[in-house]
Amino acid sequence: MFEYLNGKTILVTGGAGFVASHICDALLEAGATVIAVDNFITGRRENIAHLEEQENFHLVEADVSIPTADYLDVFLDQMRATAPEKAKIDAIMHFASPASPPVYQEYPVETYLVNSLGTHNLLTYLEKNYPEARFLFASTSEVYGDPAIHPQKEDYWGNVNPNGERSCYDEAKRLGETICGVFTRKFQLDVRIIRIFNTYGPRMRDDDGRILPTFINQALQKEALTVYGDGKQTRSYCYVSDLVKGILLMLSKEGLAGQTINLGNPDEYTVLETAVLVQKIINDSVTQENIIFKNLPADDPTRRKPDISKAIELLNWQPEVDFRTGLAKMIEYFK
Repeated sequence: MFEYLNGKTILVTGGAGFVASHICDALLEAGATVIAVDNFITGRRENIAHLEEQENFHLVEADVSIPTADYLDVFLDQMRATAPEKAKIDAIMHFASPASPPVYQEYPVETYLVNSLGTHNLLTYLEKNYPEARFLFASTSEVYGDPAIHPQKEDYWGNVNPNGERSCYDEAKRLGETICGVFTRKFQLDVRIIRIFNTYGPRMRDDDGRILPTFINQALQKEALTVYGDGKQTRSYCYVSDLVKGILLMLSKEGLAGQTINLGNPDEYTVLETAVLVQKIINDSVTQENIIFKNLPADDPTRRKPDISKAIELLNWQPEVDFRTGLAKMIEYFK
């Protein structure tokens, strides 16, 4: 399934993050050499600690918003002394970015830089040095904003506040997609974009601030769960192993240059349904006193559900892990 990856050297930015660390695992299992770059704003060393002794795994501590030559050329020059056949770049998977609202609002400048200037720097490096390499940009469902179209298809342009509390992330990802399109059209690079919908599983930070880590932490501490708004807004949750499989298919398959594809689970749950399910799995009881309602944050999307017909057609991919099963695995990890 992933024959393309065997023997390739792949740069993964944000490699110590939640999703990207799982990608590093899968790439190594497929026979690739992995160069993970992370500045550890949100990534955690414990996510990749089990990989650091592997021969084909390399960690570079750097900020990809700075010029690529400042860290990557130095590392590849060192690598040529010991493994010259691997000292190259066959693909870049750009996952470096804070992704949860509390964190990217704490680091707004770093967030918009890594998705804009960082994307430009990486693509410029490929265009000058490895024009045949592939580039995969991790975009997000947040490019759709608070959508007027449901479910969201790739040809929907979105409904995003350009100067709101979330715009440092939403608009930065949209600009990152713009940069990808420019390098596809002007320089004929093989650039691919995935739009990731809500993903969950082991290695999510317990202080992530998004809905599932927050609910799980509150339930484990036997606290009331905090629901914003009336709880009728919806989310779709994709288990991380399903997402990683879709990502590797997107990178590996031939003929996908210039494509943008949604990756997520189309099963839709209200926030209130999510809170009730978390409570039932952990405490096996739910009462009105277990849930506290607060005002909805600014620009919080009211509905979120991917249309994955394109992923089914082009990747032969769709999620396999049902929400309750995946949620139970995540809860065990948090325990």
